[in-house]
Amino acid sequence: MAEIITDGSQKELKKHGSDEFPLLVSYEKLSGYKSGSFLWHWHPEIEITLVLDGQILYKVNQCTYHMKAGDILLGNANVLHAGFMEDMKDGKYVSITFLPKIIYGSYGSILRRKYVEPFLHNFSIPAVYIDYSQPWHEIFSEYVREIITLYEEKKEFYELDITGTLQKLWRCMLQNLPENLPYTEHSKLERNRMREIMDYLEHNYMNKIQMKDIAEEIHLCESECSRLFKRYMNVSLFTFLQEYRVERSLEFLLSSDDSIMEVAQKSGFTDSNYYAKVFSRVKGCSPQKYRKQNTKKE
Repeated sequence: MAEIITDGSQKELKKHGSDEFPLLVSYEKLSGYKSGSFLWHWHPEIEITLVLDGQILYKVNQCTYHMKAGDILLGNANVLHAGFMEDMKDGKYVSITFLPKIIYGSYGSILRRKYVEPFLHNFSIPAVYIDYSQPWHEIFSEYVREIITLYEEKKEFYELDITGTLQKLWRCMLQNLPENLPYTEHSKLERNRMREIMDYLEHNYMNKIQMKDIAEEIHLCESECSRLFKRYMNVSLFTFLQEYRVERSLEFLLSSDDSIMEVAQKSGFTDSNYYAKVFSRVKGCSPQKYRKQNTKKE
């Protein structure tokens, strides 16, 4: 089973492509991950996700996208993101992950300053969702599929062809973004604090957690810690923690014979009834039903 390996800041450690050509095309499915989802992480690369089959509940910072087959999502660099099954249905997808420098070349390039950096640093654009509700989405989709084909075939000049297609894709996106889009740039300190919070939750979700514990960890007062999290994730820290515990419980639920009480306790819930209530709200069914249906698939 796959698992996303991260460091202490929730940065993914997997290398996407090579130093010479930092781009990777990979085929994945949610059921290939231990918990049936890829949990919160970030990386300096931009990631384009094309859903091939099924559906994915994709979350990027404070935004949620209900992706179906054919839909595409471009996730901005350095954003926190995660993907989950929806209605207990698997999701198969292909990802194109690349460093932005493929588009602009040298650091001092006008392409970086004029066309890439403003997008990368705008917190109001955590992702661009391609659902074919606008005419240009079809063109964008064709570029995505062309890049995948070029990568798979690896014919002569394929790196050059991918770079050119990627630049056309980028231009297509930029020229169709809303003109009145607000520009919001968050500080590096705030981004790092959010990553510290996510790392703390990952390593302590099974224990009792209070706001003061997290606030002390990132050296903020409790009220500011709460506001920071809500600003980034559009949900309270407590609500997020309960949902995160449910996602982490799936591994215990599906790969062991533990009782529901034992699964609940391993996931940070002290009350199995409350665990079942939160589980039903998040997954749409009871833990018992989820275990039965997904064990049967295997």
